[in-house]
Amino acid sequence: MAAVEERDAEREAILAALVPVAEGIAATFGPVCEVVLHDYRRPEGSVVAVAGSVTGRTAGGAMSEIGMRMLARGDEAADELNYLTRTGTGTLVKSSTMVLRDSTGAVFGALCVNVDVTAVDQARTLLGALAGLGGGPAEPPVTTFGNDIDAVVEAILDDHRSLRHRGWGRLGREERLRLFRDLDARGVFAVRRAVEQVAGRLGISRASAYSYLSQSRTPAGPTPDGGTP
Repeated sequence: MAAVEERDAEREAILAALVPVAEGIAATFGPVCEVVLHDYRRPEGSVVAVAGSVTGRTAGGAMSEIGMRMLARGDEAADELNYLTRTGTGTLVKSSTMVLRDSTGAVFGALCVNVDVTAVDQARTLLGALAGLGGGPAEPPVTTFGNDIDAVVEAILDDHRSLRHRGWGRLGREERLRLFRDLDARGVFAVRRAVEQVAGRLGISRASAYSYLSQSRTPAGPTPDGGTP
């Protein structure tokens, strides 16, 4: 018990020390920069502090899909640097997510830097057009940034290819297991009440959802019988 308390105290100290660092980074880059400090021990309210405003996050808000993916990887998570994404309102954001580890090497949070590069992208497009250069880089994925973890889970479900194109009722058993396996890999089921939320969205019982999840984590298993599939 004492070891757990010591580890929690260490993690709290690391987070507290990084709050002024986040504020300093945001102040250095100005209004186009936002720095978000996350505590992964509380996925539904992982945002410890926010400096700047690019994605509309506030302290006490939930993690995004990116954070959920990190959470799913556990201690195998690694820094993701200089990647592009787009918010739901169209803002182009260049981001870096740097994982936080305690003295044992366990991942417990992240420091995220988000820079609004929309104007830079628009200038690049204009200069490319003037120079007669066609084409451009691939469109970055849209990421849901918000303070409600349920909205993030819904966005992941909305984005899933099999549900968009076919719907749950038209999926075979292996496809259903693949869906649950993919949602699990994206960190969805690390969130409290996520199984119930997914079950409601798919129109199946909670027992069936738990059964599909359990089977998706094993090589093979019987057909779910805990409710109406």
